[in-house]
Amino acid sequence: MDLPQLKKLLSKDLNKASNSKDLQDLKIKYLGKKGKISLLSKDLGKLPQSERPKAGKAINLLRIFFEEQSKVLSKEIEQQEINAILEKESIDISLPVASENLGNLHPITKTIDKICQYFLSRGYSIEDGPEIESEYFNFDALNIPKDHPARDMHDTFYVGAETLLRTHTSPVQIRSILKSKAPLKIICPGKVYRSDADQTHTPMFHQIEGLLIDEKVNFGNLKQELTDFLNYFFGKKLKVRFRPSYFPFTEPSAEVDIMDKKGWLEIMGCGMVHPNVLIEAGVDPKKYSGFAFGLGIERMAKLDYQMDDMRLLFENDLRLISQS
Repeated sequence: MDLPQLKKLLSKDLNKASNSKDLQDLKIKYLGKKGKISLLSKDLGKLPQSERPKAGKAINLLRIFFEEQSKVLSKEIEQQEINAILEKESIDISLPVASENLGNLHPITKTIDKICQYFLSRGYSIEDGPEIESEYFNFDALNIPKDHPARDMHDTFYVGAETLLRTHTSPVQIRSILKSKAPLKIICPGKVYRSDADQTHTPMFHQIEGLLIDEKVNFGNLKQELTDFLNYFFGKKLKVRFRPSYFPFTEPSAEVDIMDKKGWLEIMGCGMVHPNVLIEAGVDPKKYSGFAFGLGIERMAKLDYQMDDMRLLFENDLRLISQS
């Protein structure tokens, strides 16, 4: 094959190349070990001595031509391929932005916040205390007798001879009275622990206790405070009743019920702070009186979110959180 004809064939092949693979195949076809230009270089030895320089120069020029044309074509193909990718991956900036799943607060957290915001607006402050508590603050200082069933191992998680996981947030009330004395107006949200688990109970749950100590506080103040709170929480005027009950740390004591679709439903416990509790905390019961109340957050969340099983709150189901 003469060189002019080979150059025409080479140019024709280069014009047909449309992608990087085509170009690579041409390099093998012309410059590979058995490529057309490579074979011409090997055949130089067959020519007469006088013709070799001229033929070698012509072959070298053909090689240079191919390499230069290949380099130009390579840049063109590379740009075409980049443009094709960009066109395929192009973003229409006029389209609405897809909303991100930013998460949501858990129903228990929202319920705690809702309750705390109400009582903060009523002049209460928030207090906190340790979850690993002593028997003194959890039982003794609250006028709970030594033989009370709540002290039994099957009801309480003991972590030492005289230490336990608190069974209610009432110890925070005692600590707050000792720290701040009277008058006092606090709420105490937090985790508590009891050896109990079924549809309506969990071994770890949340409580909020409230305490108000001042001069001339009476049961009528307590009834008004809790009735106003329940109307606020459920967003409507409720039928509320106060049913006589017994708690060692309050006297008189009451259970608070609200009228539900199925009838009366127990919602919380309350009462006037027992004089023995005030005396133990260094408060004169002849000068000061007070009321206390406690409610379970899970129960309030269950009612607010209309749930059948309280245990759903602890199953990490994202569908529950997304609905809250």
